Amino acid sequence: MLSTRLKASIRATYRQIADGLPGFVPRREQNFLVAEIAKTLTGEYDRSRRILVAEAGTGIGKSLSYAQGAIPVARLTQKKLIISTATVALQEQLIHKDLPFYHRHSELPFRFMLVKGRQRYCCEHLLEQAASGADMSNFEFDFEALSKHKPSAGDQRLYQALWQAYTDGKWDGDRDNWPDPIPDPGWLRIAADRHTCNKALSHHQHCPFHRARNDMEAADVLVVNHALLLSDLTMGGGIILPSPDECLYVLDEAHHLPTIARDHGAASANIKGSRRWLEKLAQSSGKLARALNKESLLDPQLKLQDALASLQPDLKALEQWLAAHEGLLSPEGQHRFEGGILPDPLPMLAENLKEASKKALRALDRMQGAIGEALKDGEIRRKEAEPLLAETGFHLQRLESFTALWEMLGRHVPEGKTPLARWMVRGEDGDTWLHASPIEVGYLLEEWLWSRCIGAVLVSATLTALSSFSYFRHQVGLKEHDGTRYLRLRSPFDYHKAELYLPKMTHEPSAPGFTQELIDTLPRLVAGKEASLVLFSSYRQMNEVAQGVRAKGLSLLVQGEASRHALLTLHKQKCDGGQASILFGTGSFSEGLDLPGHYLTNLVITKLPFAVPNSPVEEATAEWVEQRGGNPFLQLTVPEASRKLIQACGRLIRKETDLGRVTILDRRLLTKRYGKGLLDALPPFTRRIE
Repeated sequence: MLSTRLKASIRATYRQIADGLPGFVPRREQNFLVAEIAKTLTGEYDRSRRILVAEAGTGIGKSLSYAQGAIPVARLTQKKLIISTATVALQEQLIHKDLPFYHRHSELPFRFMLVKGRQRYCCEHLLEQAASGADMSNFEFDFEALSKHKPSAGDQRLYQALWQAYTDGKWDGDRDNWPDPIPDPGWLRIAADRHTCNKALSHHQHCPFHRARNDMEAADVLVVNHALLLSDLTMGGGIILPSPDECLYVLDEAHHLPTIARDHGAASANIKGSRRWLEKLAQSSGKLARALNKESLLDPQLKLQDALASLQPDLKALEQWLAAHEGLLSPEGQHRFEGGILPDPLPMLAENLKEASKKALRALDRMQGAIGEALKDGEIRRKEAEPLLAETGFHLQRLESFTALWEMLGRHVPEGKTPLARWMVRGEDGDTWLHASPIEVGYLLEEWLWSRCIGAVLVSATLTALSSFSYFRHQVGLKEHDGTRYLRLRSPFDYHKAELYLPKMTHEPSAPGFTQELIDTLPRLVAGKEASLVLFSSYRQMNEVAQGVRAKGLSLLVQGEASRHALLTLHKQKCDGGQASILFGTGSFSEGLDLPGHYLTNLVITKLPFAVPNSPVEEATAEWVEQRGGNPFLQLTVPEASRKLIQACGRLIRKETDLGRVTILDRRLLTKRYGKGLLDALPPFTRRIE
């Protein structure tokens, strides 16, 4: 229950913020959201299911709301609060603006920090070796990419500069804190790795990642991104971040969660490349045994050699089957197995490869453990151990991914249960890649997080589709009557001051003349407007229209012709200088683009954001819905389009004083049955329909 002390603390903080922030406007919606977050996380509604799904419209102040509602609960219960976001921009806003502001005005002493993945940090000992010019040829990382990159004189100077700054205390080993971009190949040679940069080894205890982990243990609030959170959860939780049963969670931008979870549940491997890599692994195991000459290595080495030997015939048989069935591949070099069903003999080969891979993984893990023990016991010098640990670490990571693929390809899915998407792709080098992915991840999120965490708040400005939480609820594995609370708070802004305009159009988007009609119509729609943003559903159409409109004498800023940052900077400079500015962009400009006030007064959406299922996972999902008697367009495509359309319209009104017009050039909003639902889900603009 929400204690009297906790209520008083939250209210006092809110008063201090109201008094200390010039122009602060108390909002009923924000007060309500703060209270609902605190009540849910303290178990006032349901002690066993402390989950709140909250759609909070623009202007409510989500970040400050969950800081006020969740941080006091975390401090009172002495639990970690993990705030997870999807974008770097929101992470930076939280770390540099929102949390410091709340900290200044809060009665609660709390510590917060940004948490990054291990590979954003260098390994101190790899950096030292690289800076000294030590021979790195034994570090067999990525054979297809990194081994082709030999350190240049420029790389060597970079390593020396990094090492000098690190030892002088002027750089903390965080890649993002170095003033200049560090190229990927150069960074991979010195990046920390969970197998080799191991805190159990005394000489790694003070590496940058482990020092960051020590800081994390002392922090009360951890800010992460969804990718890092899902990486930790897929490994069982508690590996990078604290265990879920010790944490409260705020998942901001929660609408991204299903896609990121699905990506983390997927696996892939190339066949010829894997055979070559496994041959190298067999050679490495012999090298390891000779380097240590340790009796404890003999048994795992023999088991590893046996497992690797048993992998090769099955991989060869698989390679032969793929070569004989090249005709299955589409002109784009891709083939999806319908219903996720693999033809014979692939299931048997996948099962064999899974079992042999698991044996190899166990044996290699034991071998790496033996190297670590030998180092601790003084039987091998650090200089000799580092390359061996790095090499086994690379192989372990790749072997884990390799094993995961065969587990997914060999897994039997009972009839009626959700299948896996399984497909193959021919790479540019002619090698064939096999892929597997879940098509629904709700059950994984339930298993990884919802059933384990103390409490969670899922928040975003767009969680409903067609004015309902049903689509999102299904995506993330929450049930309608499982104790989860749902809250929809409309934006406090007065949307009636802005206009939603649906002009007459001769063509619908599928008609051949639609692109030319856009070229003819857009000059009229942007005429006399100081700041326009025109959103397209495809790069191809955007570029065609840009060419046609420029031919009519208009000056444009077009996505792809310069970096996003450069385009937006130029757009703002033109607006500030009183010049008209017209931005052309695609779907990525529909979300996260903040152009308040005079930076955007005229938003034009050329086409409803319907996504055509063109990835194997999307195709498999649509196929599964159809097999169950559903309608993929109405159940998947329309709800997703609704969410994206709301996001796109949300670019216009960013502040209370913002005004302007949203124009949608897709008449299907009026001519199709689904159009009314899409239209009614939009903010309550004043409508003008021709």
